[in-house]
Amino acid sequence: MTNVQRRVVDLHSVPAGRLLAVYLVLAAGLAGLAVRLAWVQIVQGPKLEARARAIQTQKVTPIGKRRTIVDREGRLVALDEERFVLWAHPRYFNFPGDDPNGVRRPEEVAAKLAAVLAVPKDKLLSTIGTRRTGVKLASDLDPETAHRVRSLGISGLDLEAFPQRIYPQGSLFANVVGFLNQERVPQAGLEQSRDSDLKRHESSRSMRRGADGTPLPDGLQAGVLYGDDLRLQLTLDARLQQVAQAALAKQVKQWNAKKGVALVMDVRNGEMLALASVPSYNPNRFWTYSPSLFREWSVQDLYEPGSTFKPINLALALQEGAIDPGGTVTDNGSLTIGGWPIYNHDKRANGVMDFPTVLQVSSNVGMVQAMRHVKPSHFWAWLHKFGIDTVPDTDLPGAVAGQLKSKSDFVSQPIEPATAAFGQGFSLTPLKLLQLHAMLANGGRLVSPHITRGLRSGEGLAGPAPEGGLQLIKPQVALTVLHWMETVVQKGSGKGIRIPGYRIGGKTGTAQKALNGVYIPGARICSFVAHLPIEDPRFVVLVVVDEPQGGNAYGSTVAVPVAKQIVEALLVLEKIPPSPVLNGGKTAAAAKARPTG
Repeated sequence: MTNVQRRVVDLHSVPAGRLLAVYLVLAAGLAGLAVRLAWVQIVQGPKLEARARAIQTQKVTPIGKRRTIVDREGRLVALDEERFVLWAHPRYFNFPGDDPNGVRRPEEVAAKLAAVLAVPKDKLLSTIGTRRTGVKLASDLDPETAHRVRSLGISGLDLEAFPQRIYPQGSLFANVVGFLNQERVPQAGLEQSRDSDLKRHESSRSMRRGADGTPLPDGLQAGVLYGDDLRLQLTLDARLQQVAQAALAKQVKQWNAKKGVALVMDVRNGEMLALASVPSYNPNRFWTYSPSLFREWSVQDLYEPGSTFKPINLALALQEGAIDPGGTVTDNGSLTIGGWPIYNHDKRANGVMDFPTVLQVSSNVGMVQAMRHVKPSHFWAWLHKFGIDTVPDTDLPGAVAGQLKSKSDFVSQPIEPATAAFGQGFSLTPLKLLQLHAMLANGGRLVSPHITRGLRSGEGLAGPAPEGGLQLIKPQVALTVLHWMETVVQKGSGKGIRIPGYRIGGKTGTAQKALNGVYIPGARICSFVAHLPIEDPRFVVLVVVDEPQGGNAYGSTVAVPVAKQIVEALLVLEKIPPSPVLNGGKTAAAAKARPTG
C-alpha cells in the first residue's frame, strides 16, 4: 500500500465531529472578520477617514501680510518682512540622533543657541529658569537667524512667524505714509486712510500631501494658490523728496523755525512729486517721537497766505473784467479802509504802477486799489468758487477746509475785501494754495491734488494720470498772470530762484501769523511759490516756513533758497530742456508774449 493510499485511509478514519468543529471554527472566524470589516467601513469609516485626512492634510494659515507701497519709480517705501519669535520647551529638549525618550539639559541647548542668537549663554539660562515649557527666548528674529536656529535641529524649539512693517526710506515719507503700531493697527497717513486697499486678500487653505510630503492636486479649488502681488504706487519721487527734505531741514534749522513744508505738483493732472515736512519722524521707531509729528500739517493746518495769494486775486479780477491787463493803480504807501489803516510791508509809496510792478514790489496798497474794482459780493463768490472754504478733492489723508468769512460779513464790512486783496483775513492749507497756483499754470483748470496712482500688479508701474480738472478761468487770463509772475523773478523779490536758460515765474510771501483770530506780534510765515517753465508750465513748487526767527526773515531769504534747490533737481530729474532762445537773446516765448510791463 502506497503512502497516498495510507493518508486517504487516515482521513476517512477522522471522526465527523472533529471535522464539523473545524468547519464551524473557520466559519465563525470568517463571519467575525466580515462583521469587523462591516463595522470598520460602515460605522467607523467616516471617523477613520477624518483621522487619515488630518494626518495627510496640511493647513496653511497666512500670517497677515500687507501690500507693499512704492514710489512713482517703483522704489520701496513700505513693505512687510517675515520675522520670528523663538519659543523654548525644555521638557522636550533633544539633539539630532539622541534617544527620543531622553532629554537634554538646558545648559547644553543654551550653549548652542548663544552663538546663533549672539546672546550670552548665562542670559539664556536665566530666561529659561526652571520653567518646563512656553519660554520666549527671542523676538524679532530675521529669516536668516531663524534658518540657523532650524539648522541646529534641536527638538523643543519653536519658531513662530509674524509680519513686521518696514519703512526702508526712514523719515522720508513718514508724513504721508504713516505707520502701523505694534499691534499692526494703522495709526496715520496712507496706512490708515488706505487700510482696506493695503490688506492682502489671503485665506487659510488646506492641502493634501502624499507619504513623501509631495502636494496632491485633488481637492484644491481654482485660485486657492493665487498670490496677491498688488502694490500701492505713489506719485511721489523719492529722489526729489530727498532733495526737498534736506533743503527744507537746513533752512528750518538755520532760521530756528517751528516747521516747514515743501510741495511739488504736476499742474497738468494734480500729481504730487514731493511733499516734504520738517520736523518728521522715523516710522520704524515711532514710539520714540511725539504724537504731534504724526499729522501732515500741510493738509491739516490753516494759515493766511499773504502775498502768495495776490496772483490769484489778480486773475479773478481779470476774469471779472474789473481791471485791464495794461491798466495801472496808484500806491501812496498807505490808505484807510473803514477806519483801519493799511500799509505796504516797507511803508513806502510806489506811485503809479502797472500790475506786474504791483507783484514785483508786493504792494498791499496797490492790490487794494486793484480789487476795489471787483464788487465785494463777486469777490466773495470767487473765493468760494475756488473752494477756499471746502475740503479739497484729494487722496491725502486728513485734508481740511479753509476758513472764509460769511458772505454777509464780507460784503458789509469794507475791511474784509481790503485785507483779502493781499491774502489776509481768510485762511487755507498749503495744499489748497498749491492747487490754486496749479490752476494759473495749467490754463485755468482746478485739478485734484493726489499722491497715489492706485494698486498695480507685479513689477508693473502705472503711467501719469490724464489731464482733467474744472475750467474756472480763461486760459488767456492765466497766461497773463504767469507773465506778470515771471517779472517777479526777473526784477522783483524772486531773483534768488533765477536759473540761466530757464523761464521761471514766482511770488514771495511774508504774512503775519494769526492765532484764534488775533495776530501774534513778531510771528510770521514766509513762503514762495514757483511756476516752471513759463513757456510750457508743468510744475508748481511751494515752500512754506512757519515762524522763522530774525529780523531778515522774509519769503525771499527763507523760502526762495529751498525752492531753488528743488527746482534745480526737478529740471534734471524730469529732463526739462532750457527755454528756446532767439538770436536776440530772448526766449521764443518771451518774444511772442504781449508786453505787459
